[in-house]
Formats: sequence, structure tokens, C-alpha cells
Amino acid sequence: MATGTPETQARFGQSVKGLLTEKVNTCGTDVIALTKQVLKGSRSSELLGQAARNMVLQEDAILHSEDSLRKMAIITTHLQYQPLEGTTAGQAPEPRSQNLSLLSCCLHTISMCCKC
Repeated sequence: MATGTPETQARFGQSVKGLLTEKVNTCGTDVIALTKQVLKGSRSSELLGQAARNMVLQEDAILHSEDSLRKMAIITTHLQYQPLEGTTAGQAPEPRSQNLSLLSCCLHTISMCCKC
């Protein structure tokens, strides 16, 4: 067994108690950090799932926009090939031709924005 004075044994006991308390505190801190990391990881998977759902919704919107652009381009092409009624050399163009140029301008602007 231990030989030594009671005073030495008391100091040794206090030293061991202090080290043990320090180790318990360190382990407690590590457990808290680990718990926070696990919770953060589970929250990350929730956020990833939500981001995936949002991307699907955005993809549908983009596909719908592309479809609309194609339809508008077809309409513009058809309108360009239709003769302007009532237009002669001295008359001003009808409002339909102005709308056609506006539609063409809008199509060009939209197509530039969609080429990301």
C-alpha cells in the first residue's frame, strides 16, 4: 500500500481529484460539441432536401418559360410572314407591325436573360 505521511496522501488525493474533475469537464464539453454536430448534420440534410425540392420547382418554371419562348417565337415568325393589310407606299404602318417589333424585342431580351 501507500506509504507516506497523511499530508502527502491528502495532496495526492486532491491532485487526483483535480485531474479527474478536469477530465470529466473535458469529456462533458466534447459530448456537447458532438451533440451539436449531430444536430447540425441532421439540420443540414433537412436543408438539402428543401433545396432539392426548390430546385425541382425552379426547373419546372424554367421548362415552362422555355416552352412559352418557343411558342412566342413561332407566333412572331407567323406574324412576320403575314402581309400587312391596308398598307401602301404612302400609309403609316398599322399598330400590329409596331406590336410585332415590340414582341420581337421582348423575345430577344428574354432569350438573353435565359442564357445563363
